[in-house]
Amino acid sequence: MVNGIFINLPIANLARSVEFFTGLGFTFNPQFTSEDTTCMIIGDNMYAMLLENERFAGFMDKPIAAPSTSEVLIALALDSAEEVRQMAEKAFELGARRYKESEDMQFMYQWGFEDLDGHIWELFWMDPSYVE
Repeated sequence: MVNGIFINLPIANLARSVEFFTGLGFTFNPQFTSEDTTCMIIGDNMYAMLLENERFAGFMDKPIAAPSTSEVLIALALDSAEEVRQMAEKAFELGARRYKESEDMQFMYQWGFEDLDGHIWELFWMDPSYVE
């Protein structure tokens, strides 16, 4: 069974991305941070490695997808619908793109944003009693 996840994301500018995600409340592990890379702590055993494009490109033999395309949607579960609203609204204030409106399905509330490098982050809350 998997006991953790590291998502590797190409970014244009490390300082700009760190400022954006710090504004959303995320922290970073200095042990895995350099001039072109950082390790963003998402949760217990959940991390996003933010790597400037040139560094990211060194990990594979395929071109980096253009910001106008999407290959992955990163979904993050939050503790309440209010937390979803607050984080999405803060992301918009910090320059994220609103790519759709919020959606309330009674048992689940979701809203997301496109970060400064074109990655889609879908935030959601699901009523725990619905999953039981």
